[in-house]
Amino acid sequence: MPQTPEPHPADLAAVVPPSPVFHAEQALLGALLREPHRLGDVTGIAPDSFSTAAHAALWAAINALPAPDPATHAKDTTWHTTVLAAAREHARGLTPTYLHTLIQHCSWPSHALAYARMIEADHSGRRLKSAAGHLLRTVRDTSLPHRVQTTLAEVDALAAVVDDIAIRFPPRAGVRPPPALDPAPLPLDAEAAEEERLLLATATARPDTIAALRWLLPDDFVLPLHAGLWQTLSLLARRHDPVDPVTVLWEAQQRGVLDDRTPPRDVLELLSETSGAADYWAERVLERSLLTTAERTAQRIEQYATAPATTPFQLVVGARRTLADLGAVRTRWQHATGTAPPPRPRPATAARAGPPTTAVRPARATR
Repeated sequence: MPQTPEPHPADLAAVVPPSPVFHAEQALLGALLREPHRLGDVTGIAPDSFSTAAHAALWAAINALPAPDPATHAKDTTWHTTVLAAAREHARGLTPTYLHTLIQHCSWPSHALAYARMIEADHSGRRLKSAAGHLLRTVRDTSLPHRVQTTLAEVDALAAVVDDIAIRFPPRAGVRPPPALDPAPLPLDAEAAEEERLLLATATARPDTIAALRWLLPDDFVLPLHAGLWQTLSLLARRHDPVDPVTVLWEAQQRGVLDDRTPPRDVLELLSETSGAADYWAERVLERSLLTTAERTAQRIEQYATAPATTPFQLVVGARRTLADLGAVRTRWQHATGTAPPPRPRPATAARAGPPTTAVRPARATR
């Protein structure tokens, strides 16, 4: 008879233990299998809220079947058999033993609502991570014919998910966004650097066009030198000082824009080779800044949603602050291109209780 080899320790280490929400799902399903009448107290979750197909199938079956009479349910397992048969239509691996395990693992059926809240919180993080992933894939897809518009549509979809989570988990006073690592620096884009150079040179040759480009900020540039030169150009134009490569070079030196690695001759050459119109290159720079900010927004929100210690309340606060930074760049881009859409409707908030309206009216005087 062949002997079964002993498992290698490395193989055992590769098995990932269930997450805490898995145990919350087991506890909730066990509570409802023991006391089905508690289903009416559980709200806010659906089959897709569960982390496994088997749990989702059991939840759907419990919801679909009428609850048994409590006295009858305490004496036989007919309802359990019916639930198992319905759930196995979608999860063939379910067995009577697993249902028994769920029931055995839940000693506190009265805590069903708390278990459901845990499941809802975990599902909120997974929803947000999925939406951020969609945005990240979209913004990186250079083959899209309308890349900016498609990216902004994904941004709106992500914001809608955040709004829905905020309804379920309203932000609390004093909640701070979760800590997040700074995204990895993006590789230098040679095309972006060339477009910035052409903008600076063209604006230097036509300083009268700079005033109309106030929507472009130094933060939109990929190179710090270019950002400093744009700030210098804007300052000279605002002061109505003479603008040419030499005056820009001198002012940039006075403002600490130049360093020992930047030869003055290189700056003069950078500002001398013009091509096209300044507003065209400025829009290109701003569009690239919008896409870059959208990518970093998706990365940061994905970090928030992936961290296991992040609460739904922190998710809402952190995601909204990150989306606000992207919204500021989006507003400038819409102003520059004249493409501002109507404002996105915000979700309705619960009405606050007002003062009583049952005051007694004074009786009319009778003659």
